[in-house]
Amino acid sequence: MLAVANAFVGRLRSVVEKIVNVNPIRYIVNWGKLYSLWPVHLTTACCSVEFGAANCPRFDVGRMGVAQFFGSLRQCDLIVIEGTVTKKMAKRVKKIYSQMASPRYVIAMGACAISGGLFYNSYNIVKGVDKILPVDVYVPGCPPRPEALAHAVLLLQDKIRKGRVNITDGE
Repeated sequence: MLAVANAFVGRLRSVVEKIVNVNPIRYIVNWGKLYSLWPVHLTTACCSVEFGAANCPRFDVGRMGVAQFFGSLRQCDLIVIEGTVTKKMAKRVKKIYSQMASPRYVIAMGACAISGGLFYNSYNIVKGVDKILPVDVYVPGCPPRPEALAHAVLLLQDKIRKGRVNITDGE
């Protein structure tokens, strides 16, 4: 009896995947994702000021569908890594990423997060956060302007809009 139940669930999953990835339904699901991004930010340097300014009334990334900063990692699906990541901190960054809700998105903000920045020649600096996490959008600059972060959010939304719906529970 158990084998029959598992076979049904497996068949049901393939049917649901086919239905969800049809264009109108995929559009609706992706539309819901791209206008409800919940960010957690990992701040280690001066980019945090620009990240905070992006939520002020002048730039207001909230109108683009990015919720205000939230404390719980279990509800966040976007991580914005700002500043230098050391090798000691890399384990914690991976842990934070693994605790986030799926699907997960990563924005690397600033020269330090992208390539190590001014400290690229140091023995304990990760030379780009893409060595430890899959980065979706890079925001260059030292520090990058709030407009650049807003543009990165728009690029991430385009990527989500064009993507396939993932039915699995994790990665």
